[in-house]
Amino acid sequence: MTQEELDALMGTEIDDIDSIDDVDLSAVELTEEQDIDSNVEASGDEKPYGYNDENSHHWPLPATDEHKMVHQLDDVTKESEEKATEIFDIIENISNELMEKETNAGDVAEVLTSNIELFKTLSEKFPDVEAFKEQLQKNETALSDSNTVIEMLQTSGDEIMNVMDIMQYQDIHRQKIERVINVMRALSRYMNTLFEGKIDDEKRVSSAQHIPGDDNDDLASTDDIEALLAQFGN
Repeated sequence: MTQEELDALMGTEIDDIDSIDDVDLSAVELTEEQDIDSNVEASGDEKPYGYNDENSHHWPLPATDEHKMVHQLDDVTKESEEKATEIFDIIENISNELMEKETNAGDVAEVLTSNIELFKTLSEKFPDVEAFKEQLQKNETALSDSNTVIEMLQTSGDEIMNVMDIMQYQDIHRQKIERVINVMRALSRYMNTLFEGKIDDEKRVSSAQHIPGDDNDDLASTDDIEALLAQFGN
């Protein structure tokens, strides 16, 4: 029934009701049937009633390996420790190479310093020889560049040490996650102990699926009741 039909119905005198054309209620009935069908489908085995893609994050996840919390946290700590070890190995190799190159650059600087002293002496004794002056200038320039490289290597080595210090926090984070795991496991054991019974589940009497008062006609039959009593007798 549309809004116009409702307005026409409300604005009509009682005596004129008979003159109103029959209202097509098929659309309304169809909508109600669709709502009922949708509720039935939503309450099926595949998806619970009220479940949809928008509120799916509110529903509990199935207890598979990828959704088990402690299982996931164990994987995180294990993989984190393995990757951290690999990073430490790479950083250590880089640090060793920097130290080796710094030593090589220091040896070069010593040779250049020796050359500078030599060409200074030669330039003072033979001031007219331009080659000595040129070599003196080239070695002084090379020594300056060598000292710059040494400073850069030392700075890089210091930065590598800072990175290794920062990586120590990864181990602290791993320990925090492990502490959370231990608390969760302790709570799990406590809850299992709290709900523990004196009778094994295998020895328990099976519960009836439906009892009088349920919205289901599939109640326990006489044979089921007799079988239940027989279990008690055993």
